[in-house]
Amino acid sequence: MSLDKALAAAQADIPECVATGYVDMVSGLLLGVKTVDSHPSEVLDLVAAATGDLFQGKNVVEIEKMFDKSRGIQGRQHHYFNEILVFSTNLIHVFIRSKKNPNQAGVFITRIAANIGMVLVKSRSAMANCEAAA
Repeated sequence: MSLDKALAAAQADIPECVATGYVDMVSGLLLGVKTVDSHPSEVLDLVAAATGDLFQGKNVVEIEKMFDKSRGIQGRQHHYFNEILVFSTNLIHVFIRSKKNPNQAGVFITRIAANIGMVLVKSRSAMANCEAAA
């Protein structure tokens, strides 16, 4: 399955889903996106950049280093922040770091009325399909 098909399937499967995307956090590129509305490329670029900031921003990296140090882990960095939920006025934003490639992440955006449990379960399932396609 292609990434575009995986994102389209995610949008159809996740309750109240208005947008899905897949981000390469190293390059800052949005590798794929599906939305119910059209959005300017500047907005989509900001989503990709914000995803990178959430998972790999300076403070997050420092926290992860501190966690490693406190656990006696040296020489390799663990990622402790793997899923992030953001509730805005009208939307639920789910950000999931790829297990296959930790430098990539899925973004799933739903209306606020969606059942958060179902959104999370379906987003996790969709992420597995996106990882396989990327």
